[in-house]
Amino acid sequence: AVTWVSEKVNDEFLDACGPGLKGVCNYAVGVDNIDLDACRRRGVIVTNTPHAVTEGTANLAWALLLAVARRIVEGDRYARSSKYAEEGPLAPAEFLGLDITGKTLLIVGAGRIGYATALRGIGFGMRIAYVARSRHLDFEMAPLCAARVSLEDGLRMADVVSLHTPLTAQTRGLIDARALSRMKRSAILINTARGAIVDEGALVDALRERRIYGAGLDVYEQEPKVHPGLVGLDNCVLMPHVGSGEEKYRKLMGAMAWANARAILAGEEPPNRVA
Repeated sequence: AVTWVSEKVNDEFLDACGPGLKGVCNYAVGVDNIDLDACRRRGVIVTNTPHAVTEGTANLAWALLLAVARRIVEGDRYARSSKYAEEGPLAPAEFLGLDITGKTLLIVGAGRIGYATALRGIGFGMRIAYVARSRHLDFEMAPLCAARVSLEDGLRMADVVSLHTPLTAQTRGLIDARALSRMKRSAILINTARGAIVDEGALVDALRERRIYGAGLDVYEQEPKVHPGLVGLDNCVLMPHVGSGEEKYRKLMGAMAWANARAILAGEEPPNRVA
């Protein structure tokens, strides 16, 4: 079976597939939609498409960051409205954005996507810090020269916090009210990982009360439902979970999923086995 992140692979799904099911090939890198233990009990192989999503997701993280920092969505709405024509050219103090050049970028989760996102920050002269359970020398060596910090210290020092950690029991609700309270008022939160890493209720409160500058989200706690409190906020840019949504990378994901499926059907070890 080839599955997408919105499809829940649980006992009910596996029962419906029957005993002939040999593998579940997830068309994504994350596998939190799959009950891995249930698959193991039935001898069902699980695979993913880890490398294909890296560049596209990092690109979107930066698109969200710039959209929030420069108020792109607000500006687009204003330019399309009659107000722009009626009110004339903007005054110097209108639609001021946030400069991210030379600021500190905190990467939470030191995997491939986190690295690719950090690498793009070098072009903006940003200082890079990262949070991970263990040291990652690829982050600490040139060109990133990143410092490994605790989450608490990182949140206090960062101007941009970008989430790239898998969703696990330990990371669920990682960015809660307490974590958000540690962030600067001028800080931006970006989430292209998994929605449940963030307590959306706490985020809505922080954004509404301007306790952080803004947020860019591609994923949601109760996906595909978006927290109603987020919808009316101008300091939040929302996307419908399209992190890898570039034609090149979606084709690559399909090729990887097919390679995994073909190997399983042939009785061979798939190239991207998870369980």
